[in-house]
Amino acid sequence: MRREILTWSDVDKLIDHLIPQFETEFDAMVMITRGGLIPGGMLAEALNITNILIAAVDFPAEMEMEKQREKSRLLAWPTFAQFPDNSLLVGRRVLIVDDVWGSGRTITAVKNRVSGAGGIPYTCVLHFNPYRSLFGTVRPDYYAAITDAHIVYPWEIHRGPEGVLLNSF
Repeated sequence: MRREILTWSDVDKLIDHLIPQFETEFDAMVMITRGGLIPGGMLAEALNITNILIAAVDFPAEMEMEKQREKSRLLAWPTFAQFPDNSLLVGRRVLIVDDVWGSGRTITAVKNRVSGAGGIPYTCVLHFNPYRSLFGTVRPDYYAAITDAHIVYPWEIHRGPEGVLLNSF
C-alpha cells in the first residue's frame, strides 16, 4: 500500500479546504480519539465551537484463529470506552471529527450513536478512502481529500527519546 507522510503545513491546507464547506453552524463537536483530536481542535477553533466532546471506540477481534482475525474484527460490534451522555447530544447539530475514513466503521458507529441519542450528526474527516470503505456509496458529509494511500499525519510520527537530538538545545 502506498504511504503518504504529511507535514503540519499539509494539515493546515486540509483544514483550510474544509472550512468553506460547512453550510451549518454546529452546537457541539465529538472528536474521535485519537486521530480526531488534533483536526477537531483546529476545526473547533476555526468554527468557534465551544461544546467539545470525546468518543473512544474499539473494535475487538473475537476469533482466535489468525487467518480469520481480520474478518472477525470487521464484523465485531464496537465497544465505546468513552462517549458523551445523551443529554449533551439530544436536539443538537453535532460535528463528528476523525482524521481518516478508511473502512468507515469507527465514524459510522459514532454517528449512529449520536443519532440514537437524538442528536443530528454530521461527519467530517481530513481524508476519505472510498476504496476501503465498507459502506458502499456512503461518504463523510465533509472531507478535505480523497486518497488510496495510508496517510501518516505529523502527530503520528514517533517522538520517543531516541528521536530527539539532546544536543540541539
